[in-house]
Amino acid sequence: EKSSIIYCLGITQHWTAVDNVKSLANLAMLCGQIGRPSTGVNPLRGQNNVQGACDMGGLPDVYPGYQAVKVPENQAKFEAAWGRKMSPEPGLTIMEMMQACIDGKIKGMVILGENPVMSDPDSAHVKHALESAEFFMAIDIFPTPTTQIAHLVLPAASFAEVDGTFTNSERRVQRVRRAIAPLAGKTNWQILQELSSRLGYPLRYESAEEIYAEMAALSPAFGGISYPRLEGNGLCWPCPTPDHPGTPILHVGRFTRGRGLFHAVEYRPPAEVPDAEYPFWMTTGTEYAHYLTATMTRRCRSLERELPELVTDLNTEDGRRLNVGQGEYLRVSSRRGTLVSKVRLSDRVQPGMIFMPLHYEEAAANLLTNPALDPISKTPEYKVCAVKLERI
Repeated sequence: EKSSIIYCLGITQHWTAVDNVKSLANLAMLCGQIGRPSTGVNPLRGQNNVQGACDMGGLPDVYPGYQAVKVPENQAKFEAAWGRKMSPEPGLTIMEMMQACIDGKIKGMVILGENPVMSDPDSAHVKHALESAEFFMAIDIFPTPTTQIAHLVLPAASFAEVDGTFTNSERRVQRVRRAIAPLAGKTNWQILQELSSRLGYPLRYESAEEIYAEMAALSPAFGGISYPRLEGNGLCWPCPTPDHPGTPILHVGRFTRGRGLFHAVEYRPPAEVPDAEYPFWMTTGTEYAHYLTATMTRRCRSLERELPELVTDLNTEDGRRLNVGQGEYLRVSSRRGTLVSKVRLSDRVQPGMIFMPLHYEEAAANLLTNPALDPISKTPEYKVCAVKLERI
């Protein structure tokens, strides 16, 4: 009677990301699994506030609250609120920004809490892009390969040093309260506020609550959410008025547009497939002991002891064919780079395929990955590329 579709980055980190999600939506509607408890299409976010960052306008084509920049009424509303002329054209995605640095269209870059030299595909290209900028400032809580090439590095505030909100995958807005004052003296929003003021657009916010209140006043879906109402379990948006209870389940009884919209999706193969020169599929992901680019977890001795170096899964049958034993080393190469990895013979992967974790600065999997982008979301194809293997 009830079933949910739960998906993660294995669906979205492809150049067919939007088609993949549309296919899941088609399946949920076809089976009537929508608009009720324990149903729906539910993404598992890669970090605790991905949803909240998008809600606040951290996307190139929308203002806060997912209000499209191309809609004249939205443009006029935010121009009046912010006192500046706003462009009706969407901005650039991360990968487009990198190319713009190389092309000289972007002169300066500020990166907060991100390690794109390791986390973005085709790492050598990303490093070249950031080195091409006339000025690059990084803000982070630990040194990373990205901070190493910055002209200026400022200390960020961690989750324990800030007040604010986190929003999870069910659109539930929850309060975050700082445990200690920022060790470096400023929260992240205070750093950005001072930078904005020095660049000619003065900001005078006094608190994170004031920033959230402005966003809620300008965004209908958040109009009824305020810090006092977030005591306890928080609220799920849409929550348009102060007396609205929030919306834990979307599409109850009907879709916002009326009837659901099915999409005809044509299959498209990966942007890069194995051939005679690069005969293996490679996919990437994470292992149990480390988190993303491991800038925090590799500083924990117990976690580093669990997985101290890159270990790539190779099917046992392929190991016999390549004459590679358990714990030996392979050179793995794609059209973009090469690295050396220890081997774990395993049936976790199919013959003709390898799995490589992305955690290791000294052997970064994203040196190899393909920067092909989904034409709509601009998501890179992290999950599929072609490689060749050489026994060392």
